[in-house]
Amino acid sequence: MRLLVFSARDYDRRYLDLANHARSQPHAIDYTDAHLSADTAALAAGYEAVCVFVNDRLDADVLARLHRGGTRLLLLRCAGFNQLDVPAAIAQGLQIARVPAYSPHAVAEHAVALLLSLNRHLHRAFNRTRENDFRLDGLEGFDLYGKTVGVIGAGRIGAAFAGIMLGFGCRVCIHDPLPLPADLLARGATATTLPDLLAASDVISLHCPLTPATHHVIDRRALSQMRAGVTLINTSRGGLLDTRAVIAALKAGRIGALGLDVYEQEEQLFFDDHSSSVVTDDVLQRLLTFPNVVVTGHQGFFTREALATIAETTLRNLDDYASGQLALSPNRLPLN
Repeated sequence: MRLLVFSARDYDRRYLDLANHARSQPHAIDYTDAHLSADTAALAAGYEAVCVFVNDRLDADVLARLHRGGTRLLLLRCAGFNQLDVPAAIAQGLQIARVPAYSPHAVAEHAVALLLSLNRHLHRAFNRTRENDFRLDGLEGFDLYGKTVGVIGAGRIGAAFAGIMLGFGCRVCIHDPLPLPADLLARGATATTLPDLLAASDVISLHCPLTPATHHVIDRRALSQMRAGVTLINTSRGGLLDTRAVIAALKAGRIGALGLDVYEQEEQLFFDDHSSSVVTDDVLQRLLTFPNVVVTGHQGFFTREALATIAETTLRNLDDYASGQLALSPNRLPLN
């Protein structure tokens, strides 16, 4: 079956090709490094299946253009689908499948890496020692042991992060609309309301999907309820934070450290090289001026294990569609 992969990087090609060559009946896969948008949707003409990533545009206009070109299957090589206009997809009769659980440990561990880097000022120490400056002034951190860590969202990634923090000897409180996993409760994690979590936590990490209910869950009001000097980590979706309110909280000292692997307006920036151009996003540029902020380019998922799982699950979804079995797959996005 013919598949066009948008936003394809070398690592996407490598892992998808490996998974495809291992099949008894390989698919015909073509790649483009272009992001999917209204301007590039015509590239998919004649492809019954297209594969997209987190910053590809899947609004009503793009979906209609894909459908007119013959596309009937959208393969999301990611877990989230906030970039997808679900009602428009229903109207076009498109089938959609995603990769809901590629490696929760990869993202959880990246959240921990951001936390440790910020707390022990590793990003600043690295730059200092390269200049032969071995002073410790300004690099003071705190013991994570005994601190209260608030986790917003107890899905696979949030649960994995909470488990790691419990291993550090932290008190872990979790806010989630669903009951907490029994193993986390047995290890001492507690369920709590969002206001109580905000008020009690020394560290807050976001691990929930971006929905209308969670959009700007961390806004000016939520920030005002946090402890002064809180460490805030977001490896989920940029829209969970009101970025301008976060900048104001950084300036006021309400936030002591901020670690981001996602950004509210990342669509036109992340996964591309802008080092030789002027980045006109003033909000992101302001964030990058703070010494207590670390921003990474949506790399939390980026491990060998996760990439292999993403490729294999994506092509298994394509196998299921080709054989008429996609409706039975747990990876199929239920659109009705």
